[in-house]
Amino acid sequence: MAQLVPLFDLLPDVVFFCKDRVGRYWVVNETLRLRCGCRSKQELIGRLPEDLFPLELGASYASQDQQVIRSGCALNHRLEVHMYPDLQMGWCVTHKRPLRDRNGSIMGLIGISRDLRSPNRNAPTWRRVASSIDYLNEHFAEINSIQQLATLAQLSLSQYERAIQQIFELTPKQLLIKTRIDASIQLLAGNDSIAAIGLACGYADHSAFSRQFRLITGLTPRQYRQLLGRNA
Repeated sequence: MAQLVPLFDLLPDVVFFCKDRVGRYWVVNETLRLRCGCRSKQELIGRLPEDLFPLELGASYASQDQQVIRSGCALNHRLEVHMYPDLQMGWCVTHKRPLRDRNGSIMGLIGISRDLRSPNRNAPTWRRVASSIDYLNEHFAEINSIQQLATLAQLSLSQYERAIQQIFELTPKQLLIKTRIDASIQLLAGNDSIAAIGLACGYADHSAFSRQFRLITGLTPRQYRQLLGRNA
């Protein structure tokens, strides 16, 4: 482990961490230190997410950690918006694995969160899907199925899924979710009601919007507005 950390320190777009069974940070990389505004890594060691992030956000991160630790099941390719103590936000893809000792008992977890990269417009399939991406960006609230987008691109569903994965490093469903949540984050800075924002972003009702928003950001729309210092 000690030999791996200096390598992760060289990756400014990757957060790397190990935590114990309770969820306390045990090993962190330089990127996490910087994003948490700490002067040294030691300031993070032994602390829980609840000690570092706003209460609801820290509790959400801790709950996800415990799900991995208690179930022994990995979390793979989870699309998330991470918010740091200074409220800096960024899209990332998170992977977490249970960490086991020599006897196979779970002693904690190990994980990375990699910043989402810009789409690869040099990919050979970009021209085939570009019009469907324009449509998605303009009509994300109206899209009922990924097949609609594949049909616009004149590709089979499986061909379309492979192309989007190659360009965005996301599935088409994740790309649609990201587009909707991005729009909702902007709207939540305004004065529209949460229910109206959910409908405007393609969600059938307030509850469906809140569930999706919390799954991606760790907060409900109301909690996010409170973090911004706005009334819900």
